[in-house]
Amino acid sequence: MELKHYLEYLQNTTKRKWSDLAMKDLDGNTSYTYGELANEIARLHTTFRLLGIKPGDKIALCGRNCANWGVLFLAVETYKAVAVRILPDFTAEGVHGLVAHSEAKLLYVGPNVLKKVDATQMPGLTAMIFMDDFSLKYAASEEVEKVYATIDEEFKKEWPNGLSAEEVVYPTDNHDDLALINYTSGSTGNPKGVMLTHKNLSGNIDFACKKIPHQPGDKMMSMLPIAHMFGLAFEFLYQVCDGAELYFLTKAPTPSTLMKAFAQVHPFMILTVPLVIEKIIKGKVLPVINKPLMKVLWKTPGIKNLLHKKVSGSLLQAFGGKLRYLIIGGAALNEEVESCMKDMHFMYCVGYGMTECAPLISYEDWKKYAYRSCGKAIPGMQIRIDSEDPQRKEGEVQVYGVNVMKGYYKNEQATKETFTEDGWMRTGDLGILDKDGNLFLRGRSKNMLLGPSGQNIYPEEIEDKLNSLPLVLETVVVQRDQKLVALVYPDTTPTGQKILAGRNIFEFMEENRKEVNKILPNYSQIVAIEVVEKEFEKTPKRSIKRFLYS
Repeated sequence: MELKHYLEYLQNTTKRKWSDLAMKDLDGNTSYTYGELANEIARLHTTFRLLGIKPGDKIALCGRNCANWGVLFLAVETYKAVAVRILPDFTAEGVHGLVAHSEAKLLYVGPNVLKKVDATQMPGLTAMIFMDDFSLKYAASEEVEKVYATIDEEFKKEWPNGLSAEEVVYPTDNHDDLALINYTSGSTGNPKGVMLTHKNLSGNIDFACKKIPHQPGDKMMSMLPIAHMFGLAFEFLYQVCDGAELYFLTKAPTPSTLMKAFAQVHPFMILTVPLVIEKIIKGKVLPVINKPLMKVLWKTPGIKNLLHKKVSGSLLQAFGGKLRYLIIGGAALNEEVESCMKDMHFMYCVGYGMTECAPLISYEDWKKYAYRSCGKAIPGMQIRIDSEDPQRKEGEVQVYGVNVMKGYYKNEQATKETFTEDGWMRTGDLGILDKDGNLFLRGRSKNMLLGPSGQNIYPEEIEDKLNSLPLVLETVVVQRDQKLVALVYPDTTPTGQKILAGRNIFEFMEENRKEVNKILPNYSQIVAIEVVEKEFEKTPKRSIKRFLYS
């Protein structure tokens, strides 16, 4: 497959859209045209050179989503340095440890991170710099301080008239070089440093630019954590490389904040995780269509199409009115929610990926998307199922191709365990492939439980059914003494209180338990539901940290 370097896309787009807006903080004053972006990248290259940074050196970024984060990442990549992306949610000790582990020489931090970290606890640092205004917050020596004060002067010497469009040249001869280290915050334990090459990034960006090309005037909103691969690749890199107008949501993505932002930006695409879309559908759509009369009309020929169109139109307006793609990933989508969107012929699809594949493995356009699937292997990637009958009997999903990582940084053992003898990467997920190549996931192999007679039990499938029942927001199914118990976080909103109507919540949940057991096999019956008081702790991509509750 012919693979175009993502930095070639960026270079060409910068020249073509020089005066157009590239990125902006939605609730702030920071913004860059493509020309301003190129000049700021050049100024940062001057910074790196003066501070003694060489190609291959590590530069760590730890802060919230913002335009300056985006500029920094592009500057690091076009300098041939290695970006170390650290989630701002990590503790101070976590940040200190990851900076040291990665051997980063520079650390750029956002406001919340600046308050909690101590540069003296990271002895390998040359400098720590504030992401919001690029001010120096720590220098390893007086010489570094003196050099940093001359950056603007030196940049003017190099570029007295600033950088012009014709002078923008980015490296494209480094496909196999290390581009970034991504420290995961997974649902199963300690973070690992995923090593991704420029080829891995190019595989994702080249696919997106060819498969989903932008139209004039397309706008996009970055709301997923940009330090997570899903957000980095498809809410940021693909957008600026192919010429979209990008807006960074700098606030926490609550439902009310999102609705306001959608109305402001009118995005052509929304990338989200199931939890967000489930809250919107369960809050705005299902209460309407689950009324007794509506349930009948929703399935009545001649009427249902009108209803589906009306509800779909209302949902489209809630998303800003110009949506052409709703792409969901990161975890399984609730079946009731997906069924509702399918009935409406809404433009959604569910993709599959992981950090180790930068991140995309499978995808299909919503017009061809197979219900309950995760799409098909994208060009440059292959999927196989470790099973004697991959179409009927689930097995581990294994992948091979241009998007697959180089390995885990300084962790040869974990790298070795992740790859088969013939070079395929073990995902740890279980699934099947239908005759058309559509991937259907069943759950995580690490989460799989064994029934009393050795039956495979997939807690995610039980949780999906429980999450469709009244008053249930989130569920984790655990095994205790060979019996299954469901931990349930209930809906405590006014809507939930209305459903409860003054009844005892434990009696209500017991009814839910009996209801779900009607459709579960004997070996996967729930013996008890325990109500938890706090929302389950989650990773930045909103997956539940299951290891905390097992």
